[in-house]
This record gives sequence, C-alpha cells and structure tokens, in this order.
Amino acid sequence: MSAFRYEAVDARGRLRQGLLDADNVRTVLERLRADGLTPTAVDAAPERGAALSRARLPAPALALVTQQLATLVHSGMPLEQALVAVAEQADDSAVAKLATSLRAHVVAGESLPAAMSRYPRTFSPLYRGLIAAGTETGKLPEVLTRLAQYLDARLALRQKFVVALIYPALVTIIAIGVIAVLVTYVVPQVVSVYQQSRQTLPLLTQALISISAFFRATGPLWLAVAIAIVVAFVVALRRERSRARIHAGVLRVPGIGRLASSLDTARYASTLAILVGSGAPLLRSLDAATDVVRMIPLANAARAASALVREGVSLSRALKEQRAFPPVLIHLIGNGEQSGALAPMLERAAAELERDAERRLAWIAALIQPTLIVLMGAIVLVLVLAVMLPIVTMNQLVR
Repeated sequence: MSAFRYEAVDARGRLRQGLLDADNVRTVLERLRADGLTPTAVDAAPERGAALSRARLPAPALALVTQQLATLVHSGMPLEQALVAVAEQADDSAVAKLATSLRAHVVAGESLPAAMSRYPRTFSPLYRGLIAAGTETGKLPEVLTRLAQYLDARLALRQKFVVALIYPALVTIIAIGVIAVLVTYVVPQVVSVYQQSRQTLPLLTQALISISAFFRATGPLWLAVAIAIVVAFVVALRRERSRARIHAGVLRVPGIGRLASSLDTARYASTLAILVGSGAPLLRSLDAATDVVRMIPLANAARAASALVREGVSLSRALKEQRAFPPVLIHLIGNGEQSGALAPMLERAAAELERDAERRLAWIAALIQPTLIVLMGAIVLVLVLAVMLPIVTMNQLVR
C-alpha cells in the first residue's frame, strides 16, 4: 500500500486532514465517503514516497526479489498477486514497502517498468529496459528468470572478488601500520640505548635512525600528500577525459588489464544475451548493453561497433574491427549469426569470459599473497638486523 494525504469536509462543514494507507486514490475516496466525509483533495504523500524513491536495495535483496517475482509470475500468478506475495514473504521492511508500492502503481494502471522508474536508485535503466522488453514481447516470466540468473551471477562474481582481495588488503594495511609504529616509535627507543654507549653504530643501524628521524619530522607532510593524492584521484574519476585515461592505463597493465577486459566483456555479452533472447531489436539491445560497460575505451569501442551494425555490418565483424574485444566473443557471435542462435552463443561467450576472469583473479591473488609475505618479511628482517647488529658489535668489543 501507499500513503495518501487527504482533505475532506464532514457533515458539519468542518475541514478534516490526514493520511490513509491504500492501494490507490479510488480506495481512499471510497473509505472517506463510507466515513461520511466529502473528499476535496487526495494525493500521494510526498514524504514517504520521496523517501522510498531515494532508498536503494542492496544487491542481494534485489536479486532475491527478482528471483521470487520470476518464480511467481512464471507459475501463472497475476503480477498484482505476485507483488503481494513478495511483500508478504519479505523479511526486510524496505523490500515489503517497495513491493507494496509497485503493486499500488500497477493497480492504478501503470505498467511495471513505469512503476519501477519511480525508484531509479533500486532499478537501473538496464533493469527497467529488460522488464519493458519482456512486457512488450509478452515474455515477462522468461525475462524475469534470465534477469534473476544474471543478478545472481554478478553477485557471485563480486563475492569471489571480495574474498580473493580482502586477505591481501588486510595484510597490506596491518603491515603498513606495524612498520610505521616500529620505525617511528619502537626502533628509536631501542636504538637510543646504543647511542648512549658512544660506540660507532653499524651503517644499517645509522640508516634506520636517519629514516626514522626523517619520517618523524615529515609525518604530517606525508599524510597531507596522501590525502591530496586521494582527493586528486577522486576528482579525476569524475571527469570523463581523465577517467578515460585512467581506464586506458588500467587496460594496459599486464594481467589486470585482461582481467578488467574479461569482466566488462562478460557483462556486455550477458546483457546482450538477455535482451536479444527477450525479443528486443538488435540495435536497441546494443545501445542498452553498451551502457553496462564500465571501462570507457571498451564502451567507446562498443558504440563504434553499434554504429557499424546500423550501417549493415554484421555484429561479429563490427566488434572485430574495434580490436578491443576478446576473440572468443567474436568467434561465438559469428557462429551465432550463422546458425541463427545468437542469444545462446552470447550466453556461452559470457560464461567463458567469466571463467577466464575467475582464473585470472585466482592467479593474481596467488601471486600477490606470497609477494606481500616476502616483502613484509624482508622489511621486518632489516628492522631486526638494524636493532641486533649493535648488540653483536658490543659483544665482540667485550671479548
């Protein structure tokens, strides 16, 4: 249900105002008249509506809602009843409110894509475009099922990335913190004892003392420089030209560039597979699939390929001329165009690219972890030697 603000006049001519929860305006009018009131104005309450439109469901919640809605609609349940069932099954109040609000708009005569457009932070343009394509072609159950599978696959891939990168990130942060404490506080306290002995300290210990003194004197400056670099990077990402240069640089990095390319291309292929499989025109599908590509050089290449397709060039040839997409995508699209099974071939290409991205991610994580361990171990070894060498020197002098 949605909240409606009303103004009405009672039998004595007094003005009444308030809020009512109902499915639509007609229901509000009927309830007011049943209470003996004459309604003068009824409209949607802006506070709750605005708050809900600004809310954003987490990716797992959206994937679960899509899966539930796909199952219910595919079983033959009318869309209105399916939305009611989703609201009743929801454990999260935000999901229940969203499903109830969508049902209210659908009951009022809006299409499902139009109702979803009221909540742009939850339903992306791609999501709404897929729902619109399914509604227009009469394949809404199939589109919802494919969309649920798409969201589940994206979520699973994201979780694999988080799991693979969280360990190196934590090790790096903790190691930097420990080394900073050792260099700026612990080591100077220990080495000061040696300095009082007026003995000539080893070169490694002297170098460590100098480095420690330097960082202690310039610590605030280094912190300011780090903050400035982060701010400059964030500002650069907001500018189209700077972001394009950063993305181009990332794509040229060995290993990481191929990983980013595989991820973006897999996202492009899977989106295009859903659109083409739902019956959407190819040109429209290409435009929508291009919008999900995050790396600007690849997005520009996809737009150029779309322009060539409009001129009558086949999709596989158009993508090949860009020299930006993996050969597996081009070959499978070519096979799909020849056999008339473009959507299945796009799905197969997306699956192959996702597996390639997972293999590269595992390889990078396997390379980063021992590298970090060796690097941090070497730094700790240098610190220990710098502290222990004066002790060894003193013992030799005593002998």
